[in-house]
Amino acid sequence: MKILIVGAGAIGGYFGGRLLEKGEDVTFLVREKRKAQLEETGLKIKSVNGDSRLVPKLITAENAGATFDVVVISTKSYQLRGAIEDIRPFVGEGTMILPLLNGIAHIDVLIEAFGDSAVIGGLCFIESTLDENGAVIQTSPINQLVYGERTGEKTERVMKLQKAFEGTKAEFIFSEKINQDMWHKYLFIAAMSGITAAMESPIGPIRDLETGRRTIAAFIKELAEIMFKIGAPVKETIAQEQIEKINAMAAGMKSSMQRDVEKSLPIEAEHLQGYLLEKANEHNVDVPILETIYTKLMLYEQTYIKSKKDER
Repeated sequence: MKILIVGAGAIGGYFGGRLLEKGEDVTFLVREKRKAQLEETGLKIKSVNGDSRLVPKLITAENAGATFDVVVISTKSYQLRGAIEDIRPFVGEGTMILPLLNGIAHIDVLIEAFGDSAVIGGLCFIESTLDENGAVIQTSPINQLVYGERTGEKTERVMKLQKAFEGTKAEFIFSEKINQDMWHKYLFIAAMSGITAAMESPIGPIRDLETGRRTIAAFIKELAEIMFKIGAPVKETIAQEQIEKINAMAAGMKSSMQRDVEKSLPIEAEHLQGYLLEKANEHNVDVPILETIYTKLMLYEQTYIKSKKDER
C-alpha cells in the first residue's frame, strides 16, 4: 500500500516513521526547508517506545506524480486549506483521506474537497514535539492512531489499511465507531487545550487548586452539553469520564496548544473552542467558561498576528 504522510512534524514524522521502520511504502510530503533538513539528518525519532533513524522518501507539492492509496493529513487546522491544494495531484479515484486533526469541522472541509466516500475518520493520542534539530521527541508510552470508516463498516479498503498498519512500534487501532471516538477526543482536547493554554500551566498545578478542579469539571460539562444539544454521537456519561481522565493525567502534562503558546506559534482556538462556541450560540447554551477561555485565546491570537505584522 502506497502511503503519503502530509507533513513530517511531531505527529506525521512519528507515525509515518513507525510505518517506514516496519518496511511500509511511505512517502512524506514536506516543505523545501524541512526536506533539506531531513535529507541532511534523516528522520530521527527519540522515543520511550524505541529510538530510530530513518532515510525517508521526500517530495514537495511541486513533485506531482503518481497517486497514493492513502493520504494521512497531520497538519494543524490553520494549514488545512493549503494542504488540500498540495495533495490534490496525489489523490486518485480510490485514494483514502485519513485526517489526524483535532476537532471535527475539518471533516466537512475535506468532504467538500474530495467527496464523502474518500474521507475516513481518524485521530491520535500522542505527546510529541520536534527539538531544535528537527528530531521527533516522544516521551509518553501512549502513541495511538485510531482510524476507521465513518460508516462503521469493515470495508475491503480499510481492512487492507489495517494490514499495512499492523506490526509497528506504535499502536494503530481500527475502530468501528470512529465518529464517536472523534467527538470524544474533541471534547477532551478542547477542554485540555483550553484550560492549559488559557491558564499557561500544565494540568497538575491547575488541578491542585480547588477552584481549578471545579473549573475543569464545569468546563467539561459545558462542552458536553453543547455536544448533546447538536446531536453529536457522544455517550451520556462522557463528561464524567473525561473529568476522571484529566484528573488521572500526569501533573506535568501540557497540551500541544499550550506548547504552541509557549513558542509564540499560531494556535487552533477557532477550530476547537470557536466551533463549539458557535454551536452553543446557535442552540442557546449558556457557556460562561468557554466564552472566557475563548476570549483569552483570541487575545493571544491577536497579539501573535500583530507581532507577525510588525516583523514585516
